[in-house]
Amino acid sequence: MDYTITLTDTQTKALEWIAADPKEWIANAAEARAQLAVSNILPLLTTHCNEKGIQLAVGEAAQVTQAYDLGVIKKFGSETSTK
Repeated sequence: MDYTITLTDTQTKALEWIAADPKEWIANAAEARAQLAVSNILPLLTTHCNEKGIQLAVGEAAQVTQAYDLGVIKKFGSETSTK
């Protein structure tokens, strides 16, 4: 999925001071945060499935989807979100 952000000239200059390629740095930051979320979701799903006797989906992508489908996790800001 592609996302577009807009930075001011000042923000771009600041990022250029800390990163050789600000676009790459932004992509890396988002990917790293997403992977951290996956690593938080998987144990929640595993515990839920073990407690309920539900077969665990195979692969990270399928497991994150299963966590949503089973209501183990909700989108941020939803009424039942625990984040």
